[in-house]
Amino acid sequence: MVEPSPLRVLVYSDNPRTREQVQLALGKRVHPDLPELTYVEIATGPMVIRQMDEGGFDLVILDGEATPVGGMGIAKQLKDEIADCPPVLVLTGRPDDRWLANWSRAEAAVPHPIDPIRLGDAVVTLLRAPVQ
Repeated sequence: MVEPSPLRVLVYSDNPRTREQVQLALGKRVHPDLPELTYVEIATGPMVIRQMDEGGFDLVILDGEATPVGGMGIAKQLKDEIADCPPVLVLTGRPDDRWLANWSRAEAAVPHPIDPIRLGDAVVTLLRAPVQ
């Protein structure tokens, strides 16, 4: 049996600990039915845009609390500018910020602090969703 190609996940936060928490929460394989995950860590907003312009990502996880460029603004820009933008998950400062994630057009939002089960469930749902 041929092993499927790994899924590429972009993880953006200005905080290295947040990027690490996302990767630890999801691990190498978020679900047995899905391929392994590989991560591209990004610490600045302009680099997110550059990497997304190059393409090849299956999922984008953006920290809504990142500074100076927040993940929700980046999510909105990506959804507005990239025709086949992969699903976007935004990490919000609190559960009540879900409306901001909706504004950004992100498909999912998970609040800080990162709950591995909640994050994993959201990621599995996004990765299993049919391609638009």
